[in-house]
Amino acid sequence: MSRYKTRRRQRGKAWLAGSAGLTAVATIVGASARRSMAERADVLDDPYANEDFERLDSDRGRVVTTSDGVSLIVREAGPEDAPVTVIFAHGFCLRMGAFHFQRMRLGDLWGSQVRMVFYDQRGHGQSGDGAPESYSLTQLGQDLEAVLQARAPRGMVVLVGHSMGGMTVLSHARQFPERYGRRIIGAALISSAAEGVTRSPLGEFLKNPALEAIRFTARSAPTLLHRGRNASRSLIGPILRAASYSDLQVSRSLDAFSQRMMNETPIATLVGFLNALEVHDETAGLWTLLKIPTLIACGDHDLLTPDEYSRKMAASLPQSELVIVSGASHLALLDKPDAINEGLVRLVNRAIPSKMALRYRRFGEGYRRIGERLRRRG
Repeated sequence: MSRYKTRRRQRGKAWLAGSAGLTAVATIVGASARRSMAERADVLDDPYANEDFERLDSDRGRVVTTSDGVSLIVREAGPEDAPVTVIFAHGFCLRMGAFHFQRMRLGDLWGSQVRMVFYDQRGHGQSGDGAPESYSLTQLGQDLEAVLQARAPRGMVVLVGHSMGGMTVLSHARQFPERYGRRIIGAALISSAAEGVTRSPLGEFLKNPALEAIRFTARSAPTLLHRGRNASRSLIGPILRAASYSDLQVSRSLDAFSQRMMNETPIATLVGFLNALEVHDETAGLWTLLKIPTLIACGDHDLLTPDEYSRKMAASLPQSELVIVSGASHLALLDKPDAINEGLVRLVNRAIPSKMALRYRRFGEGYRRIGERLRRRG
């Protein structure tokens, strides 16, 4: 047998072994999901049965064009002249709707003092696709800069990133350090990592021969990959779903919404950014974040970016607050939103310059005094 045929056969065996391994994972996850859904049906009334998870789509819409011509869909809530703008960058295989509970609950709390800006990353949600070589964290950092320049050219800004969105913030900090400490006054990294994803459970999955076969097909025969998108997704999807929630009692509607976001992500996007996650190293961005208050948050059952990554980042940032959310997995912002929202409120309060913070504090004290007087008169 020729050396070429031997190598080909070895590759085929490796792919089959990898595929078998991932199929086993899919079977286990599928059985677990069916069991957990049955348990939820028995013991849990769905608290989000009537929740409109597409609420963000009705917010003020804008389009931002990136340096390489990709159209990013942007949604905004809050006054355009608010003193503080909070920009949210979502994670891998999600879209801006992943910040649903931040939009709904923090919007009411912050009122006219904060404008919230959300956008779909390239290749995700309603935003346009990029060239395969543009699916990198460096490009995502430049996309964030485009959103910043177009939608928040003036005033104070706080950046919030979940998962790959947190890596996007770090990439931006590495490339545009002069923005931090002046206009960008705070940053939150939720369920994220500066480096070392290859050493996490996700990293073990990234080494699987079956995934390499999918990558090869994406590069050499994208049409074939599109035709086989269901098979490709069946290999990758269960890994993402398994890491989404740790609580079997999670709402059925919330679980369905999360799976819908993942399933709607194009295979080319999924494969392209998997490579970016595998090779990323944005530790240089941590040096820039030394200038500003930060929030580092993560669930203690996160399988994709375990809490050790968050602890490591927080240890290197003296102005950081570390929040480890008990019982939460990678989608802590959806599963346990109150802990994340409370941390974001504290971050904005810490980040606001002292004079403005004092003015807000005096306003609040004056409001309470007026209320007490009215109660006495009543």
